[in-house]
Amino acid sequence: MTDPSPLTPSLLRAMADPAIERKIVDGFQFPLGTYPTEPATPAPAYTVQFEPADGSDPAAFTGANFSEDLEEWPDRYVFDILVSHERLRPLCRALFAFLPGRFFPILDILGHDAFREIDPYIAYELVGCEKFFDALRCFDPFLFEEGLVGFGAMSVDPFFYVFIDEHKVVTLRVTPEMKEKAEKLLAAFDLRPVEELASVDSVSHEHRGILIAPDEHPEMLTPEEIIERFRDNWLLQLNIDPATNLDADGNELGVTAWQCIARCTPADDEKQEAYAEILLSAPNLADAEEIAEDAVTPKNTKTPEWDEVEVIRADRITPDQLKEWLPEAKRSNAVKPGLHDLRWLTGGPTAKKKSE
Repeated sequence: MTDPSPLTPSLLRAMADPAIERKIVDGFQFPLGTYPTEPATPAPAYTVQFEPADGSDPAAFTGANFSEDLEEWPDRYVFDILVSHERLRPLCRALFAFLPGRFFPILDILGHDAFREIDPYIAYELVGCEKFFDALRCFDPFLFEEGLVGFGAMSVDPFFYVFIDEHKVVTLRVTPEMKEKAEKLLAAFDLRPVEELASVDSVSHEHRGILIAPDEHPEMLTPEEIIERFRDNWLLQLNIDPATNLDADGNELGVTAWQCIARCTPADDEKQEAYAEILLSAPNLADAEEIAEDAVTPKNTKTPEWDEVEVIRADRITPDQLKEWLPEAKRSNAVKPGLHDLRWLTGGPTAKKKSE
């Protein structure tokens, strides 16, 4: 795989739409992407409780249901922290300072999968802190304002976990030895412990995307393009069991339809990357990715067309969606496992590299 594009502000940008008005209640500022739709009385504060060592619990930190490679978590204290939005970035910078030089980034996205709400990503390889902080500088509005994304990081040795969810509530997990230090830091932000947070999640609320659209400002990136760069630079993987096919309640679904997006890196340096949409049916993520990769791989050639094929998105879709998106001539085979349709999205397999 070629090295991912460096995340520098001069190359990659995202900007909040200035037309979106921030919701403020009694001086408390909400993020642009999450706001209450009924009367709310938010108050900066935190809760804290003890969690005994009980093995890795991925559902607690990413919303996922699979993470067999992570080590057992030690005894820890969990803090849920609410601050007015103008204090969120300074608080996060102070918390990130506790991370070691290499750690595991986390990203949650309210995605497009028909059978789960959140796409939970995590790195299974240690990532250098400079890549994490570069992304924070490049995509600040996406991470700190967007109502459809949560992000964070964790380390195993020493154990430390911090996550900012889509409501921009901060969850901190620390060992008992760090509890006093964490409480002193929160006190420096004028935060006091309470029994229950009065966050936006406590009342009826809405989530929304807040980025300027690239069709109005071509230099900006779409959320999908930003997520692709996060996947590359943070070495993220979808944190689900690839051998099963479960819905949000843990029910086995069997064979379902999938919409996959594959990124194909050409072996010929004179050609540019190509992207393909593949519609298929498969019993699990592993099989879906295999079918998608096979679909874009030329069969009758001795020279490899692609240096690498990576499925950068794999969303389950409903039978009705599949039939609607398939060409009419192929709809009769929509229920059968296997490949249904392939469409090149940008460039195609023979496109020449764009001029610099």
